[in-house]
Amino acid sequence: NPSENPSFFSKTLAMKGLTLNCLGKKEEAYELVRRGLRNDLKSHVCWHVYGLLQRSDKKYDEAIKCYRNALKWDKDNLQILRDLSLLQIQMRDLEGYRETRYQLLQLRPAQRSSWIGYAVAYHLLEDFEMAAKIVEEFRKTQQTSPDKVDYEYSELLLYQNQVLREAGLHKEALDHLKNYEKQICDKLAVEETRGELLLKLQRPEEALEVYRRLQERNPENWAYYQGLEKALKPGSVEECQNIYEEAWVKFPKGLVPRRLPLNFLTGEKFRDCLDSYLRMNFSKGCPPVFTTLKSLYTDKEKVSIVEELVVGFERSLKSCRMFSENDDGKEEPPTTLLWVQYFLAQHFDFIGHPSVALDYINTAIDSTPTLIELFLIKAKIYKHAGNIKEAARWMDEAQALDTADRFINSKCAKYMLKASLIKEAEEMCSKFTREGTSAVENLNEMQCMWFQTECALAYKAMNKFGEALKKCHEIERVSLCFRIRSYLYSP
Repeated sequence: NPSENPSFFSKTLAMKGLTLNCLGKKEEAYELVRRGLRNDLKSHVCWHVYGLLQRSDKKYDEAIKCYRNALKWDKDNLQILRDLSLLQIQMRDLEGYRETRYQLLQLRPAQRSSWIGYAVAYHLLEDFEMAAKIVEEFRKTQQTSPDKVDYEYSELLLYQNQVLREAGLHKEALDHLKNYEKQICDKLAVEETRGELLLKLQRPEEALEVYRRLQERNPENWAYYQGLEKALKPGSVEECQNIYEEAWVKFPKGLVPRRLPLNFLTGEKFRDCLDSYLRMNFSKGCPPVFTTLKSLYTDKEKVSIVEELVVGFERSLKSCRMFSENDDGKEEPPTTLLWVQYFLAQHFDFIGHPSVALDYINTAIDSTPTLIELFLIKAKIYKHAGNIKEAARWMDEAQALDTADRFINSKCAKYMLKASLIKEAEEMCSKFTREGTSAVENLNEMQCMWFQTECALAYKAMNKFGEALKKCHEIERVSLCFRIRSYLYSP
């Protein structure tokens, strides 16, 4: 009976409204929550739920007002304070976020998240000194042994060091790193941070030692070579090239030390370095070699050198199975020619010559009709040329070569949707969805929104605006249900 216990009745109406909102019945949900508020304006539950509804409709300012009204009647409610802090950070109300996190810290001083959240508030306000002090005060309360492996404490120390670095306190950050190095589990992060700090403190000799060690650990990391350059401060292109030539001797199989000089070398030096780099990749059979060189395609001179060199490789491999007729007589395996043709297909597709690209990829497919990568490139060439139907057909051919590959399956479904083959795309996705339910329902449950988004675009391209709008509503409903569920189950 509402008259006997109005507070309980109002809370019940609010929770029913929240459930209906999750089911997509927004008008009924709002009406129930408003009835609950009219019945008991002092109910923090009603105000909280009203705020959740407003947030689900992206009315963030109104939601914040509702949360503040809820806190008037229950100022120490942790869940309301957490929800309020999340909205404040989303709306970039950093001052308000700091106040809310302070309240949470007062209510739960023993929780790690309370301290870290409060420190983050000052961090975002760029009061780095205060953020560092808060983290330090919390660190002092942590009982940990230097010999004990504590990953959470390790991450806390790394965050404290980050705050010091962003505050510009590089000397203090380096001292902090030395003092707590044994308790930080991520030794790689320690070395990388040390190298960065030594460079900023103008101590290049020590930084050089650090980056040498890092280079030994992973000679394929681009950032370590950039660190070496900053430490050695080369004054010319020749000096810069010497850094990488030393790496060629130390790491004869390294690809990155041969790739990076291509960014600054020109002319014959560029050609020689590129020749060596491409030979290594083609001999090993590295499919992504074109992707690694794509950034060079802004320079027309370099593009012409790439084309001239690789076309020469292809011609020579066909005639004598060597990269050049002047080589020492070592013959390349047949797969080398295949990867050269694969590269040339991507090259000519990228510079806008699809017919030439198709010639190369067709030749490669004729020689090796079981390599999936070749069919993927052929589909891309047709897509870039504007023939999406043919692109979908060749992507289907690629998928048929390996029906257990989820990536190829998803790619094929996406191409089919772009070609307005919606039913075929659903059938394609059904190979990896749960049996007994339709593919679309299962994809919704998994929150696989790319499929629904592509469906909506496909219907729009077919001028079926009603179906497209229906798909848009499905996307909105699924994302809304996910957000409400996260509110209900959040700690």
